[in-house]
Amino acid sequence: MKTQLDFSAETAVVSALAALAQTSRLRVFRLLVGTGPSGLCPGQIAETLEIPANSLSFHLKELHHAGLIYQQREGRFLRYRADMPAMKELIDFMTAHCCNGEHCAGMPELDCAATTS
Repeated sequence: MKTQLDFSAETAVVSALAALAQTSRLRVFRLLVGTGPSGLCPGQIAETLEIPANSLSFHLKELHHAGLIYQQREGRFLRYRADMPAMKELIDFMTAHCCNGEHCAGMPELDCAATTS
């Protein structure tokens, strides 16, 4: 039986993976995921990751365009946050056909509240 592909979802996934396939953008995204709902302003991101402001602006635009982060205006400032539902959708898409639909004993559930060691 042939599976019908959702090309709009595949296009979004390719865009997201392409955005993450660059070291600085991956570091920015991971930092924003780590900050959770509080997010960070560009100056905080630049200082933490030691990325020049002009480069950071480009990377934030690429991550935003790929739908992985969003921005919220707070007065004169912008605050960036990881789009956690988008991240989960990306992971779900990548693992949708894992183990042919059978329970995967070796695959952990995604738990954003869990701490890492």
